[in-house]
Amino acid sequence: MLPRKSILNIKPYQPGKPIEEVKRELGLKDVIKMASNENPFGPSPRAVAAIKKYLADINRYPEGGCFYLRQALAKKLKVKPEQLVFGNGSDELIILALRAFVNEGDEVVVATPTFLIYEIASAVQGARIKKVPTRYFKYDLNAMRAAITKNTKLVFIANPDNPNSTYVTRYELEKFLKGLPGETLVFIDEAYFDYVEERDYPSGLDYISKNNVIVTRSFSKSYGLAGLRVGYAVSSPGIARYMESVREPFNVNSIAQVGALAALKDKKFLSKTKKMTQQGKRFFYSEFKKLGLRYVPSVTNFVLFEVGKDAGQMCRKLLKKGVIVRNMKAWGLDTFIRVTVGMEKENKRFIKELKKAGI
Repeated sequence: MLPRKSILNIKPYQPGKPIEEVKRELGLKDVIKMASNENPFGPSPRAVAAIKKYLADINRYPEGGCFYLRQALAKKLKVKPEQLVFGNGSDELIILALRAFVNEGDEVVVATPTFLIYEIASAVQGARIKKVPTRYFKYDLNAMRAAITKNTKLVFIANPDNPNSTYVTRYELEKFLKGLPGETLVFIDEAYFDYVEERDYPSGLDYISKNNVIVTRSFSKSYGLAGLRVGYAVSSPGIARYMESVREPFNVNSIAQVGALAALKDKKFLSKTKKMTQQGKRFFYSEFKKLGLRYVPSVTNFVLFEVGKDAGQMCRKLLKKGVIVRNMKAWGLDTFIRVTVGMEKENKRFIKELKKAGI
């Protein structure tokens, strides 16, 4: 049996190694993971309490429309409930948008490097992918705009971006959106929205009423619920309705819904996460400067830096010492490593092992 032609040359996404796998493979007892941009400060305590309370009811199917989470988010974001679509993480929302709006042979515009799932999911859909290089680790929206034709159905913009950790400004985004073809959708991925403090950073929600824009956010990062996989999209009611029509039933499980709803109300935990992340980044910057390493100033919870040699070899050395970081070779950044901000002791351990590895 032959598979679809569109998947024959696809390289599957390779996630960061789990802690338990590294312990098992290398016989290590103490391993820290700083590779997948997870929240190192744990999940919201309020989310944990709500989940424990709900466990006796997991014999029932989830509420298919995420009713209570939908109502709470609509109120918080000041949008209508019917403008929201929920997914098994932001990844599924990417797939739903492609499934709903992109036919085989339609064009999709993506930056390179950026979040790999945009290209992988578009290829699975059979789209023609136009890749536009970033400039100085930032999206080149002028070049992406020039790449759009009458056949372009979807443009992906990660704001902030992963792995570059940079953002596009309000001016840049508004210039890009002005006068786009009516059939072109703009997918703005704001998974790291909560970490950004810059004043000229735009909220994609400001543009959904006047443009064909889909904005996605996630509970996996700042809210510390990566293991539950729950994200959401906000768009016009019409666009949301088409995405809902191709969504699998019960795609967001009950525990995820309960945990996300409780986490949404935990302002204290979110504030602590943001504060500790900023402190961790400042520590990294200081240490990288001492080591003479070039890094990209970040508005996210991770930092991209250059080791000046084969990053794969450096990552393997760190792995043997129980420190998991992300090799950027899959993104075409062969001499770069991406490291997630961890707890203070983890950050110090990473720098210590980095020095020992012969940086």
